[in-house]
Amino acid sequence: MIEAGIEIIRTQASRLKKETLDNPGFGSIFSDHMFSLDYSEGGWRQPRVMPFGTFEVSPALTCLHYGQAIFEGLKAFYTKDGSINIFRPETYHARMNRSAKRLCIPEMSYEIFSAGLTELIKLDREWIPKKKGFSLYIRPFIFATDNFLGVRVSETYKFYIITSPVGAYYKEGINPVKLTTSGEFVRAVRGGLGSAKTPANYAASLLPADEAKKKGFSQVLWLDAIERRYIEEVGTMNIFFLIGDELVTPSLEGSVLSGVTRDSVICLAKDWGVKITERKISIDEVFKASREGRLKEVFGTGTAAVISPVGEIQHGGDNLIINDGNIGPFSQKMYDTITGIQYGELADRFGWCYTIK
Repeated sequence: MIEAGIEIIRTQASRLKKETLDNPGFGSIFSDHMFSLDYSEGGWRQPRVMPFGTFEVSPALTCLHYGQAIFEGLKAFYTKDGSINIFRPETYHARMNRSAKRLCIPEMSYEIFSAGLTELIKLDREWIPKKKGFSLYIRPFIFATDNFLGVRVSETYKFYIITSPVGAYYKEGINPVKLTTSGEFVRAVRGGLGSAKTPANYAASLLPADEAKKKGFSQVLWLDAIERRYIEEVGTMNIFFLIGDELVTPSLEGSVLSGVTRDSVICLAKDWGVKITERKISIDEVFKASREGRLKEVFGTGTAAVISPVGEIQHGGDNLIINDGNIGPFSQKMYDTITGIQYGELADRFGWCYTIK
C-alpha cells in the first residue's frame, strides 16, 4: 500500500500486549513498525514503513569505524480528546539537520521527515500509552553505509525512525535528582561535537556517568573543558538556576546541545515575565548564591525527563542541598505547563504541537 508516496508494509501480527503499556520502562520495548529511507546518488529515496526488525550490515560499514552518525529524540502524547500530539517536530528536525551538517551527512527536508513520522505514528497509534506521565518516544537516526576502511565522507546513508512506549526516564520521576561535577573528565570543547546530537558526543560521558552512579548520583554536571569551572550541561539535560528573581542557563557557545525543552522553558519564562539570562555561570557562583540564600531552585530540562528538579550538587568535597531536597514551585509550574500542553490539557499558544487526529 502507498500513502503520501510512502510504501506501507504492515506486520502480520502485532506484538502489543495490554501489560506492555502499564509499565513500559524507558527505551527497551519497541513498537510494531519503523520508517526507513535510503540516501544514494545525491538524494533520499525509497521511503517505506515496515515491520520493526533487525538488519544486516557489513563488518566494513564505515559508520562502525569512524562514527558518522546522528540521532534525535522526540515524543508523541495521547490527548484528552483522543488525538495525538507530537511535540515540536519541526524544531527537532531543524536540530537534526544542524547535526547532519556538522557530521557531513546529507540534510533532509521537513516534508519527508514529517510524512514518514506521520504515517508511522498513525500505524502504531495503539502503542502510545494513555496514562498521564507516559508517552511514545520517537528515535530518528541516520548512519553512513559505505563499506570502506578509509577515512572519508560516506556517499550512502540510511535513515530510520523507531518508536518506544515509555514511562519516566529517571527512577526518581519528578522527584529531585543528585548531581556531581565532572572532576577530571571533560565532555566537549568549543569547535568539537558538543552541539551535535551524535553518538560520539555521548560516548565521552559513559565512564564518568557510570562512576557517578556508583557513588549514588543520577548524572554528571559537566564543567567546561578549558577552565573547569563554568557549568555547561548535565549528561542528558540542559540546566537552569533560579537565583533570586533571575533564571540563568549556560549560553550556547558550541559545546552545549541546544535542547528543545530548554528553548521551551526560555519561551515560557519570558511569557511569564521572568528575567531569563543565557550566560556563563561558574560552579563557584552557584555555591556562593546558595550560601547567601539567593539560590532558590535548580532543574534540568530534556525530552526524556521534561523537567528534572535537582536536590543536591556535589563539587569537590562540598555538597550543596537545594530547596531542602524538594521540588520547587517554579520547577513544578514549568513541568505542569509543558506537560499540560503536550497532553492537550492546556492551550497551545505557541503552536508547538503537531496533531494527528
